[in-house]
Amino acid sequence: MLTDWLDLPGAEPFFRWAGAIAGADLLTLGTTGDAEAIKDTAVTQPLVVAMSLFVARELGGLPGPVAHTPQAGRDVVITGHSVGELTAAALAGVLSVEAAIALTAVRGRAMAAACARTPTGMSAVLGGDPDEVLAAIGRHGLTPANRNGAGQIVAAGPLDGLDALKTDPPAKARVMPLPVAGAFHTEHMAPAREELEGLVGGLRPADPSRLLLSNADGAAVDSGSEALARLVSQVTSPVCFDSCLATMRELGVTAVIELPPAGALAGLAKREWKGAGIEVLAVGSPADLGHARALIEAERGRSEAEHLPDWRMVVAPARGTVSPADVAEGTHLPAGTPLGCIRGRREEVNVSAAYDGVLAEWLVHEGDLVDAGDPIARLYPEVTA
Repeated sequence: MLTDWLDLPGAEPFFRWAGAIAGADLLTLGTTGDAEAIKDTAVTQPLVVAMSLFVARELGGLPGPVAHTPQAGRDVVITGHSVGELTAAALAGVLSVEAAIALTAVRGRAMAAACARTPTGMSAVLGGDPDEVLAAIGRHGLTPANRNGAGQIVAAGPLDGLDALKTDPPAKARVMPLPVAGAFHTEHMAPAREELEGLVGGLRPADPSRLLLSNADGAAVDSGSEALARLVSQVTSPVCFDSCLATMRELGVTAVIELPPAGALAGLAKREWKGAGIEVLAVGSPADLGHARALIEAERGRSEAEHLPDWRMVVAPARGTVSPADVAEGTHLPAGTPLGCIRGRREEVNVSAAYDGVLAEWLVHEGDLVDAGDPIARLYPEVTA
């Protein structure tokens, strides 16, 4: 995983330094470590985050010595998937690189210990009707731990329930067991969440300097304390990456770069955004850095007038009935303002403004039925000169 990257200047010292922070020999694990060693989530998590942060540094993506401002970072949207939210928090300036790696190491060890208590696992359910998939997952005593978009929902829980789901899959769906240590993002990880809750009070997070989307609901997080609280709660909460993809499309993103180890999220984005004209690049090796730098420069070269839409839609992140917030049309909405919720048969999903703007028009009424992706409100973006 790391071998090809070690030819870059400063790579080896970076991973030695990151390993010292994480309390694990990341350099050895990422080059000569065998499959048995690497599958231990206690070391996999800090290795993945360190690798992503190193490549972000190569691309100039880390906050510099001069503090970023929300205005300066308004054209950059950052999100992660599961442990990738720790990387995202560092790139948004919420945590230092050192704090992100240290917190990831604690998270990994705590989750490994929780996995050892009860044999659990995860399986991807590909295809099928979403409601039928969720019903089947619940019928077998499992939890929909990841809602990834592109027709993929990940079930998690006891191994016998996962076996039963694979034997009796939902119609037009296939079930693929995942090589993970346990049922992440479920109540089986409660001991790990409690351990993290006991130590994050020692951190002093900064407010995001770039637009940071949360796995909880795809909404923008506008305070460091809220971002840190969500990093802790996501250990036992579902990852709603489909909502993050919906928000990015709604924001009008024109290009996306996935940091390594890359490929899975880029694949989801390409399938979910098919035909949307959004360029998606997975940085899988040093050979991709030139393309990534060119893409970044091309995006920086766009003037705001060229790519900022006249208005943007707020879309439903899930199927259900709408309960709009009591917000009048014409109201200024800072990023993160609650706009209501979507109540489905199995869950309730909150909807928030993902960026600063003015509520131009409600497109739904109380009790309306919507599908995921249906527009519910129209906002005019506000531009800071």
